[in-house]
Amino acid sequence: MPIRHVAIVGAGLAGLACAKTLAAHGIAAKLFDKGRSAGGRIATRRVELGGETFEFDHGAQHLTALGPMFQAALDASGAKPWLDGNRRVGVPRMSAIPRALAQGLDLAPAREVSELVGEPGAWRLRHVGAAAARRGLRPSDTVVEDGPFDAVVVAVPAPQAARLLRPAAPHLARVLDQVVMAPCWALMAAFAERLPLPDVLAQRGGPIAWAARDSAKPGRNAEHECWVVHATAAWSEEHLELTQEQAATDLLAAFAALTGRELSVPLHAGAHRWRFAAVRQPLGAPCLWDPARRLGAAGDWCIADRAEAAVDSGAAMAAILANDGRPRRV
Repeated sequence: MPIRHVAIVGAGLAGLACAKTLAAHGIAAKLFDKGRSAGGRIATRRVELGGETFEFDHGAQHLTALGPMFQAALDASGAKPWLDGNRRVGVPRMSAIPRALAQGLDLAPAREVSELVGEPGAWRLRHVGAAAARRGLRPSDTVVEDGPFDAVVVAVPAPQAARLLRPAAPHLARVLDQVVMAPCWALMAAFAERLPLPDVLAQRGGPIAWAARDSAKPGRNAEHECWVVHATAAWSEEHLELTQEQAATDLLAAFAALTGRELSVPLHAGAHRWRFAAVRQPLGAPCLWDPARRLGAAGDWCIADRAEAAVDSGAAMAAILANDGRPRRV
């Protein structure tokens, strides 16, 4: 049976690349994502302070293209150079990149997929509103079912993909269990006055891996003094279960120590935990696919710890689907 209708769980770069490539082959794809919009870890947080909107690129700080496909995708999204000719950022915010790539795609946002049911060629997705899921409601209380779909691609971090696939394809889940990912705590801080610091700070050792003046990026409001500070994977793992308030307090103190000066009281200081931020041990294959079950998975964790790997993985998954689930012979 030819593959003509595909469900994709996750609208990060891997899911978007898969859907875009399928569309080029005339195959319909529907994206489901628990976020309010596409993007995954390419995200921007908005905070209202005194009637003004402050923005923080609290996920990926920039993107770098090594190959022509990702370069073309960044060009199409309107991404601009930052710091050097290789790093690109979304304008006016990082989330503009996935929003641009999602245009024309069938996207169901704020839907958290809880279960795959059915059989190969007739899969159905059960999902619940993300807000309801956060309130602890059982999927059966607010469940919506979509389908049937000829095939399903799960394009979320490997541990989440394993959890979703385990009931329908335990053998795929066991493979996904071999992937190791690392967390990252992110601090978002706004100050009333410009800090006398370079736009980017990095640290060897210590709790902070990266700190950047977000408001110095192209297209941002330069009158705002917005900083994003990313903790190291080691510090984030050690402090994984901190509250957001305590993580913000601890990282603000670490940021002050890194700068070597006493910082003014911030207008805002908040933290976000990316539980699966980085790839420590990848799968070692472009994607994961079971032709008999017509279930697959894709993401940066398949290949390497970089955003472009997510695009390559999603496109590789789509190429298999476009060939009716058969890997192309080289």
